[in-house]
Amino acid sequence: LAFGNLAALDFQARCMASKTAKIATIGCAIAGCLTFVVGIPFAYLGSITRVYYGPDSARASFETDSCNIGLGLPTCALWLPDQDAFIKYLTNEVPSFLGGWCLIGIVAASMSTCDGAILAMGTVFSHNIMRNLGSFFPCIRKDLVNEKNLLSMARLIAVPFTVASALIASFYRSSHSLGATGYLLIVAFDIVLASVVVPLFGCFYAKKPSPLAAFCAIITGILVRVILEFTLPKDGYLLMPFDGTEFLDYGAAASTAFPAFFDVPIDQRWDPSVEGEQCEQPRYNDWTGVDSLAAPIAALIVFVFVQWLERNGPLRSFAEDGIMVGYLKEGQVESIEKGADSTNRTAKFASDENECCVNKAESAVEVKALDDTN
Repeated sequence: LAFGNLAALDFQARCMASKTAKIATIGCAIAGCLTFVVGIPFAYLGSITRVYYGPDSARASFETDSCNIGLGLPTCALWLPDQDAFIKYLTNEVPSFLGGWCLIGIVAASMSTCDGAILAMGTVFSHNIMRNLGSFFPCIRKDLVNEKNLLSMARLIAVPFTVASALIASFYRSSHSLGATGYLLIVAFDIVLASVVVPLFGCFYAKKPSPLAAFCAIITGILVRVILEFTLPKDGYLLMPFDGTEFLDYGAAASTAFPAFFDVPIDQRWDPSVEGEQCEQPRYNDWTGVDSLAAPIAALIVFVFVQWLERNGPLRSFAEDGIMVGYLKEGQVESIEKGADSTNRTAKFASDENECCVNKAESAVEVKALDDTN
């Protein structure tokens, strides 16, 4: 999330709205400090909620039909977390004034995130897609979307994005512990990390960043992240399938006998080796995080590889009035112009040399004709 936030909407908008680089730096530093001021108390609220609604509280609920061989228990109680515990804590345990303001803060944070995302999608889509439709489709005028109607187009495009966002938030369902929309927010930051963070670093730290390398890195990062999202196993426990009994999930109740460490007659103790009394526990199998890290690494490899392939010149030239002109640095534009000037000078030199050779040949013919006359 830290690196994914480098290309987040609020940071980018804050930097673009700043008059100078110093003001942008100060604004980001103040925003970071305010994030700690607001975030740390809410983190403690989560800890306090576990005290009131955790496994050791009077409000805890359990699934009794379970077993755990690591604990030596043929039957035990599996704690079932309450998904609404935080809301119940704010509305029932804390003073109404504080609970109400916490709920207002959650709603305000949600609204600021969604309206910023919708605004950014409308702006980026109208600026990068609609304004360049003429480059993709020759039948469309290139000036269909220009500087005069770009703002109106951005406002118009924001309407379908708002409708789509509302439908997703209303009808999307997920069994993830963070909830449906909360998990989508994390995936959104993951996709930003997988796609644009590597080109963002490359833009500042590469001597001559390649637009083709950035484009390939973006496509690679998105594809790897989306593919791994649906191919890697994720059971929701955030534990990879390591060896050891501590990485086994609870199984169904294995026996009604007493645990082996109870001081009861041996024939009343649980023996896991007896047929029909084994505790079948599936191993945790959650690869969450691998997709988040593998995607930017793949994007970085592709970016460096394409950048290396273009060390002696671009593999593909972009038109100076095309859709990639906004992503070319001044030095790259100058290099293109210098390359064109160099080509023109070479052609002019070859033409002058040919003209010189023709003049020499004509002079030689005239001298020979004069000799013949003499």
